[in-house]
Order: sequence, then structure tokens, then C-alpha cells
Amino acid sequence: MDASWHETFVDFGDDPLMPFPIPPLTRIQSEKTDELRGLVSRNAPKLPGVYGMLDATGRLIYVGKSKSLRNRLLSYFMPNNTDEKAGRIIQSAETIVWEKQPSDFGALLREQMLIRRWQPRLNVVGMPKRQQQAFVCIGNAPAEHFYLSKHFDAEAKCCHGPFSGMGNLHRAIETLNRLYLLRDCSQKTPMMYTDQMQLFDLELRAGCVRQEIGTCLAPCLSTCSRQRYGEQVEKAIHFLNGMSVEVLGLVEQQMNKAAAGQHFEHAARMRDDFKILKWLSNRLASFKRAREQYSFIYAVKGCDGRDIWYLIRKGGIEHAIAMPKNASHWRSARTALSRWHESNESVGAGFLRYEETIGLVTTWFQKNRDELRETKSVAEIPARWSEMKISMNLRQLTVG
Repeated sequence: MDASWHETFVDFGDDPLMPFPIPPLTRIQSEKTDELRGLVSRNAPKLPGVYGMLDATGRLIYVGKSKSLRNRLLSYFMPNNTDEKAGRIIQSAETIVWEKQPSDFGALLREQMLIRRWQPRLNVVGMPKRQQQAFVCIGNAPAEHFYLSKHFDAEAKCCHGPFSGMGNLHRAIETLNRLYLLRDCSQKTPMMYTDQMQLFDLELRAGCVRQEIGTCLAPCLSTCSRQRYGEQVEKAIHFLNGMSVEVLGLVEQQMNKAAAGQHFEHAARMRDDFKILKWLSNRLASFKRAREQYSFIYAVKGCDGRDIWYLIRKGGIEHAIAMPKNASHWRSARTALSRWHESNESVGAGFLRYEETIGLVTTWFQKNRDELRETKSVAEIPARWSEMKISMNLRQLTVG
């Protein structure tokens, strides 16, 4: 179960993507900002890792990550720091904790995991809406529709993300429900399809005007069949799976029609809707490519000797194992690889849902395309340790 920022902080907790023992947290504390800065300067390493800020009550209020913990933490104490958020964080902090990670990629994964687990106040409440993240989902029977979720919703019919920018996401959800004629009312609103039997002849009333203006099939008024509504839901799922951009053409037509009729204010709103949906469509298309192309082993060399193989399927990380250093380790690694390769996404206590990390993985390889050279399929991994050792030595010579 996830923790939360208002609980008394002891440590960050377990890390399912760390195949090595987690080193103990380093903790420094002082009520005086200058003393806290001195402790950071003397103790924080120039290594990748995650850090947390604790307030006077011992609650975790912020989590961050960096390629260099020392440089990042010292940046909070710069006298001319104009970052309002950084200023609020350091003014509220009396204790700083950090945990070293073997790589920047590992720190990025750990940061996402910790923010989800702890939901620190200044990561969630104090963060500008444009930076907050959410998953775009389709679900909530009996009349499914688009909605946002802070976490991956396993009960949704379709769920992708996370995406940044809550303002744009809320507008995208509103626009998509309107264009696909799906409801956006409360889940408490009763739904009644035309092909459902009614015990009593009740007068149904709409809770909004969307049916009157033609932007909702209004299952609350029994104006459509379950099949008709389901057809629209399937079209919406195609869009969310990155398989259709038909809705973009519809928005563009409406925008051009409004401009031709000199309804410029309406055309401007449609133009803004088009930009947001285009951005979302491009992200969904990148997720689709990742699901189709990113199924491999990603070898990440640790700066402290903790080298890790991340096992990626359909664009998301499901498991991680230590890169073998000798024949004994190699046999264990081969067993773990075989078990993972032969399983499906839901098998194995140590495995994660790939959907929870697909956004992070997609963004990582978009920004670090050279890292794709560090990936291999299971079939490309040598069957014997002697062959693997030669392969690793050749790789080191090539890098050198």
C-alpha cells in the first residue's frame, strides 16, 4: 500500500527495480539554513540518486532526483535563486535525506516510484498544474467515457500515461468527450439505454444541456442503445491506443467552418482544442511505437559497479536483475531471463505493470537515442558464460 506525505517518515521503502541491497539513507539535519548547506557540501556525493526534504515534524514534503546529488542539493541554497518553488522547499526543510542510485536512469525510476508512494505535499499540492501528471483513461461502466486518474487505473478499459500538464489534460478530456459524444456527468447519474427494460415508466431528466446541443448521446435519457454508445466508446479507445487521428480532422473542419462564417472567437477556441489534441495524439503515437518496438533487455552500467539489466516489454519496465559478473551469477541471470521471457505481463511477484513506466521509458529513449545501442533481445544474449564474457569484453573495448 502506498504511503503518504502526512505519515512520519522513516525511510523511502523497498525498491522492486533494485536487484542489489539498498544502501542506508544518509540523513542531515539542522534548523539553520547555513548549517544545512555546510552539511550538504561536506557529505553529499557527486553521484546519481534521489533525495527527500523533511519538515520540522519529520514529514516527507518533497522528493527529487539528480545526476549529481551534491550539485543539485547545493543549488537550493544559492543566494540569488529565483526559483520560487525551490525557495519554498528549502525554507520548509529541516532535514535532508538521500539515497545513492547506480545511474541517472535508476534515479529517474526511483523518483517516480517515491512520488507515487508518498505523494509529497510540495510535489503534488505545491507543484504548478502544468507540471502535475495524470493518466488518460476510458472506463466507468455502464456508460464509459474519458477521465483523468492520478495513478494507473487497472479497472479502466483503456489507460495511458502519465502525461504532464493538468490544465491541457482537463481541456483535452472535455473536448474528447464532446467529440465522441460520450457523457461526462457524475458516476452517480443513472444510465438507461433504449434496449433496457424498465420496471416503471419514469420521467428521465438530463443533468446538463449536452444532449440538446448535440454533443452527447445522453444514455441518462434513454436516447441511445447500448450498442450505439459502445460503438463510440470503441472509436475513443482506438484514439487512445494511438490507432486513429480521425478526431483531429473533425476539429480542423469545425475550426475552418467557424472561421469561414466569421465566428472568430469560436474558431480560436477550436484552434486551441486542436493544438492540445494534436499534442496528446503525438504522445499516444509514441506510446504505440514503444509498445510495438520496445521489448528488450536494457543494460545500464552503474557508476558504482552496480550494473543492471532492465527487462522491458511493450515499452514498460517489468523487472530488473543484476548484470552477471561470474559464471554463478550468469546461471541465476539466465534462469531469471527465461522465466521473464516465457511469462506474460501479470505473472511473477517481483514484476511491475509495464503501463506504469511506459511514459518514462518512451521519454528517456527519445532524449537519449544512443542508449538504444545498449539494448538486446533475449535471443541475442549468449547461452554460455564464456560467450557472454567475450561479448562484454568486446563491448568495453568498443566503448573505450
